[in-house]
Amino acid sequence: MVKRKETQAVDIELQERTFGTNHVQKPSFELSGKLAAETNRFRGITLLFNEAPDARKPDIRWRLYVFKGGELLNEPLHVHRQSCYLFGRERKVADIPTDHPSCSKQHAVLQHRQVEQENPDGTMSRKVRPYVMDLGSTNGTFINDNQIEPQRYYELFEKDTLKFGNSSREYVLLHETSSG
Repeated sequence: MVKRKETQAVDIELQERTFGTNHVQKPSFELSGKLAAETNRFRGITLLFNEAPDARKPDIRWRLYVFKGGELLNEPLHVHRQSCYLFGRERKVADIPTDHPSCSKQHAVLQHRQVEQENPDGTMSRKVRPYVMDLGSTNGTFINDNQIEPQRYYELFEKDTLKFGNSSREYVLLHETSSG
């Protein structure tokens, strides 16, 4: 019986010298992302984003007015009816198609998020605000002609202009009580 314990100790020592002390891989309980990838599919296509945990439908009736060459193209797009809108060329998943060849299949997302804001009297209140995030597109997303970094939310304000890729279309964000 003593002989067996000595043999095991020698075997362990030999393994440590041969493979180093960290040769046995310990189990990893970290998130792999595989479950999220499977649950983030729509119409057979894996979406490039997950809705933010603070996603909410807005109280304000936001609208996007689409201009090309300074002329209004059609009726405004009502972007207050759901918590997020996907822009892109992939019509199976895009809420707002951007058919220009310089736009990516899943180009950007408009996400309404609940945030805390300080009131003038110093108290805090929650408001739902619009944000945009570029989804790593090839040719970028622009707010008021300034290109934004991908994979980061940017707050939008009334009268902000969005452009996608090299498209000449401009999307102006207004709400039902906006003044011209």
